[in-house]
Amino acid sequence: MLVGFALVVSIVLPRRNPNFPGRHVGALVLVAALLIIAMLTAVEVLGESHHIEAAAESGATETQPAPTGSTPTETAPTDTGGAPAGDPAAGKQIFTTAAQPPCASCHTLAEANASGTVGPDLDQVLKGKDAAFVHESIVDPDAEVASGFTAGVMPAVYADQLDDQQLADLVAFLEQSVNG
Repeated sequence: MLVGFALVVSIVLPRRNPNFPGRHVGALVLVAALLIIAMLTAVEVLGESHHIEAAAESGATETQPAPTGSTPTETAPTDTGGAPAGDPAAGKQIFTTAAQPPCASCHTLAEANASGTVGPDLDQVLKGKDAAFVHESIVDPDAEVASGFTAGVMPAVYADQLDDQQLADLVAFLEQSVNG
């Protein structure tokens, strides 16, 4: 649309009216600015949804948990203050498959056999962090962004997508995975 506007303004209108834009310079600048803002907004909105879909599609097959010969580890529910108690076993399922896009498609986490590289290595960045920090990182991912990563990469959809119990389960799983 912007290209069409540019062609009309530069070729068609000057042929029809040699004095173009004349006294209508303000209107021309306003229309051009509005078209540019509309184009940038469309790129931002459509680009973000494309990024989320690409992340979900690209990593899902390569980060599925691999079968191991060992027995599963015991998991005990974790108390997260006033929030519901979290179940690490349920949190692992949320991390690997239930959340959309799955956390495992973008993050590395040894406990989940996940090796995504779009987001930070959770074994490193969550080491020593408390449950409140982990919870905030999920529901407000741009509150504190890991070194080497930019804001806006992690989708901010999990606060709406997961209920309080699922969030508590996910936090309990991550907390147990990185802090024992």
